[in-house]
Amino acid sequence: MKKNSLKVLGMAAVIAFTASCKEAQNEVDATAAEAEAEATETSVTYKVDTEASNIAWIGSKPTEDHTGNIALQSGMVTVNGDALESGEFVIDMNSIEVTDLEGDKAASLKAHLTGEREGTSSDFFNTAKYPTAKFVVTGLEGNMLSGNLTLKDVTKNVTFPVAVSYEGDKMMLKSETFTIDRTDWGIKYGSASLADVVADKAISDDIQLTVNLVASK
Repeated sequence: MKKNSLKVLGMAAVIAFTASCKEAQNEVDATAAEAEAEATETSVTYKVDTEASNIAWIGSKPTEDHTGNIALQSGMVTVNGDALESGEFVIDMNSIEVTDLEGDKAASLKAHLTGEREGTSSDFFNTAKYPTAKFVVTGLEGNMLSGNLTLKDVTKNVTFPVAVSYEGDKMMLKSETFTIDRTDWGIKYGSASLADVVADKAISDDIQLTVNLVASK
């Protein structure tokens, strides 16, 4: 009886895992890097307020989700009138924080993501070797922002929906939640695509991200 119950639970976990992947929000295609957008002579530069900006993330397993934030180390955007022309943001990968756990559990997951836990440096982001990531704007069409995202020295172009607004000397950019496939950047630890990973133990390839950016003249 116990074995049958375990099988049912395992199947339920796999079904939930599959459903969560299918429901990924604004799943983006990672394509080859494109030419960076250039500012015009009449553009105005805004400097990113790193204290007021962040990237929220959600990672998933069959049995649970984990949530957190990543800080920006620096950044700037150029604006012509109300139109965003170019921009570059440096992401502080060592700043990864876990918000759904507390104490030792949060610290343990952070150490695994950064690779600080012994034997895990190659599993996820290996921040000792790759302390920063980068996003460079390649274009904005309507509400769709495109840019080259570099993680662990791999650069891919992604496009996702954003809303841009202004208030005095401040510019705010907020994305809708969008989903990237971490394996496009070579991050394959625990992926169901690997033959030796059991489906109900797999970690979703999808990472959901939401960008909140504040910049000032």
